[in-house]
Amino acid sequence: MIESLNELEWLQNWYTAQCDGDWEHEWGVRIETLDNPGWTVSIDLDETDVADWEMPRREIRRGERDWIMAWTADGRFKVSCGPGNLVESLGLFRAWVTGGPE
Repeated sequence: MIESLNELEWLQNWYTAQCDGDWEHEWGVRIETLDNPGWTVSIDLDETDVADWEMPRREIRRGERDWIMAWTADGRFKVSCGPGNLVESLGLFRAWVTGGPE
């Protein structure tokens, strides 16, 4: 059943699984807009099963408004992307968490 979840539903479940009474008070998930336009996502990894994993910077460029940059740094999974790439970006996080470190 988990495989049939869309990216946002999967992220909700991942976030909920991290919430242990402490984690959610210090860490979390932030999704914000960019002015170029686009999105930025920051997902805290500290005290999660993937805290020690690293993902080198990954860039996907298809056009002026169709792009993704994803990487880990400073204990976070980070994404910047075009205005129509938020779901795809969350899918990269999902694939990384469920597939293991590269």
